[in-house]
Amino acid sequence: MSFVWVAYASQSQQYYVKVNFQQGMSIQDAIDASHILVDADIKPPLSVGVFGEKVSDLTDLLNVGDRVEIYRPLIINPKDIRRNRAIQNLLKTNAQKQSNRLKR
Repeated sequence: MSFVWVAYASQSQQYYVKVNFQQGMSIQDAIDASHILVDADIKPPLSVGVFGEKVSDLTDLLNVGDRVEIYRPLIINPKDIRRNRAIQNLLKTNAQKQSNRLKR
């Protein structure tokens, strides 16, 4: 028998559901057959991809063995994380310099 997979990772749990493949199966068909939207309480609109390639049309057809990935919104933008880390490092460096000056 042939399969496709539907994957989703919430903050607390990962879902990886095997779905029987049928010729002409769309991304939406696979998501519906997986029941992952209900199990993981995912609300539309969906952001999805197949093997890491973002897909905008849920009617795109799948091939045997494809992995449909449902993406969730980022909690914090990676650029903001890097920016905050750079600020913290700068503050730490400045505090160390002041501490060294006071020791002299």
